[in-house]
Amino acid sequence: MQYLIAFMESPATFEHRSPIDNSGPDMGAWYAYIGAIRASGIVTGGAGLMPPSTGAVVTVRDGGRQVVDGPYPDSKEQLGGFFIVEVPDLDTALEWAARSPAASDGSVIVRPLMPPMP
Repeated sequence: MQYLIAFMESPATFEHRSPIDNSGPDMGAWYAYIGAIRASGIVTGGAGLMPPSTGAVVTVRDGGRQVVDGPYPDSKEQLGGFFIVEVPDLDTALEWAARSPAASDGSVIVRPLMPPMP
């Protein structure tokens, strides 16, 4: 079954990371994790995300589009990246989530993917 493993990170984590060259004090742990999960052969997709200040939230209400630029001050953590993995069960996905650096610094969301739509 496929699962999303999404890494929620604090604003401080984003401040210490260079979005250009992926350098920063915690990147060694991330490179080790990324190397391990990719070497396992379970990754089917994923990406790191640029800082929240580069994004926006779009809503449509009453036919009108509203765009709110990031960062989003109402949230303690922001989505920093994700993997899509193919694993036999939820426990295996949870084990990989717990191994990520975000598990000890922020939080990690694990959700099963819906089957492909027709």
